[in-house]
Amino acid sequence: MAATNLSSFSSSLSKPTPLPLNSPQTHVSLPYKTLQKPSFFSHKPSFSHTQKTSLTVSSKNPISEFFTTNPDDHSVSFDDDDKPREECGVVGIYGDSEASRLCYLALHALQHRGQEGAGIVTVQNDVLQSVTGVGLVSEVFSESKLDQLPGDLSIGHVRYSTAGASMLKNVQPFVAGYRFGSVGVAHNGNLVNYRSLRAKLEENGSIFNTSSDTEVVLHLIAISKDRPFVMRIVDACQQVEGAYSMVFLTKDKLVAVRDPFGFRPLVMGRRSNGAVVFASETCALDLIEATYEREVFPGEVVVVDKTGIQSLCLMPHPQPKQCIFEHIYFALPNSVIFGRSVYESRRRFGEILATESPVDCDVVIAVPDSGVVAALGYAAKAGVPFQQGLIRSHYVGRTFIEPSQKIRDFGVKLKLSPVRAVLEGKRVVVVDDSIVRGTTSSKIVRLIKEAGAKEVHMRIASPPIIGSCYYGVDTPSSEELISNRMSTEEIREFIGSDSLSFLPIDSLQKLLAEDAPNYCYACFSGKYPVEPRELKVKRVGDFVDDGINGSLESIDGGWVQAKPKSELEVGTA
Repeated sequence: MAATNLSSFSSSLSKPTPLPLNSPQTHVSLPYKTLQKPSFFSHKPSFSHTQKTSLTVSSKNPISEFFTTNPDDHSVSFDDDDKPREECGVVGIYGDSEASRLCYLALHALQHRGQEGAGIVTVQNDVLQSVTGVGLVSEVFSESKLDQLPGDLSIGHVRYSTAGASMLKNVQPFVAGYRFGSVGVAHNGNLVNYRSLRAKLEENGSIFNTSSDTEVVLHLIAISKDRPFVMRIVDACQQVEGAYSMVFLTKDKLVAVRDPFGFRPLVMGRRSNGAVVFASETCALDLIEATYEREVFPGEVVVVDKTGIQSLCLMPHPQPKQCIFEHIYFALPNSVIFGRSVYESRRRFGEILATESPVDCDVVIAVPDSGVVAALGYAAKAGVPFQQGLIRSHYVGRTFIEPSQKIRDFGVKLKLSPVRAVLEGKRVVVVDDSIVRGTTSSKIVRLIKEAGAKEVHMRIASPPIIGSCYYGVDTPSSEELISNRMSTEEIREFIGSDSLSFLPIDSLQKLLAEDAPNYCYACFSGKYPVEPRELKVKRVGDFVDDGINGSLESIDGGWVQAKPKSELEVGTA
């Protein structure tokens, strides 16, 4: 596809102002075409934010061919982070001759959202070309790999794996061919009715190559009778339930879609040459010098092609239910998520903890890296020095060779080292973003006390987590969540701290003010905006949207009974 000139677009869908793109040949303007204006477009716009492996070619194959890799049998696998994991990050770029390289950089900026697999799909001569691999973005892609991905359209994806080894066949973006051409998709989220949809499709002859719920969307697009292509996407999305922020790629179009509840973030921006960019977070726009323009609205479909930018409403939308954990843990502090600065949110969480759960102390420290900003807020409000009492190693992977003679708290000690000069003889406040199972917190408390701390007071910058997430976050089953089984005092005794306080949920909602009803608090309340309605639903801690190792028969133990329909309650909190 030749390089094109794209006109700018505005967050309020106003008249565009043309911006030239570096192209000696074709000049095409991209005005907005609003096919159906979503009723929530009156939502106040986000504040301005300017930001100065095998190759597969698919045009006819049902699904690109992927291969699995063998894990290192000599490595000891461990995971001592004990944190919920965001499952994916997505990127889409239209109208830049270096689309694949920009996509690579944007995925690098989103690496925190998924560290075990990455992929990029581009278009050249109307053919979709894909490079995917297991590992970090820098490990999957090289100069030679990116040379295999020419073109001015691209989509990209980073992912986490869960149970079992990372499987290359489950690494996105997926590419599929159907009778009208090929389509690629990258998905962040989780479909709660995936199992029933897949069973129905298989009964009608569909063949699945992966264990990802994302593949269901491709099959629904392929069998849709709607025209044109974008309406096939709408038709498919009207049949799925749950969380999805997706980018699609065809030979001449880039399409971004967000579910009606807006669970997962998706933002839209533009480079100075006019190229249109979609990404999970604004930090990805920063790195490639794109200007943040607005979010993709809940329930919105945005289509970018040579004729312009079209915006249409996916379906009647309910009250938005954006994931509050993006502000607590997932997103980078320099990102703007759901129109709010993540840094400012976390700083205020710390201030609230200092105000509502004060304690006499000598020093405030953070559990790096996600607890740092809240700890700064706590220290400033309490008038107590913030110091770096724990040093995090950034060179430890998900596996490590452990000596034969066991080392207590091995995984935590590999990642966190206490600074005795900061801690010895001190009354220490330790700020962390969350407690999930409680195992890591107990080890951290023990580590700090062994370094000579006189007292250790834990302050948690989120409410207690009592429910699993079904919307694209890897959390344990509710039975494993310590706050679902114990009171705050029982948790304090379990982790061994001198005191323990969580961020009160009513204080969190008060901080969010008029935006409070627009957030999902299911992990804190157990009330789900979209209740899993199948006979069996995913136990997210074991099996999530982006890959299940093995056949469907082998995962029956990973599914738990959903509530009977008579007991289903759609939460409003």
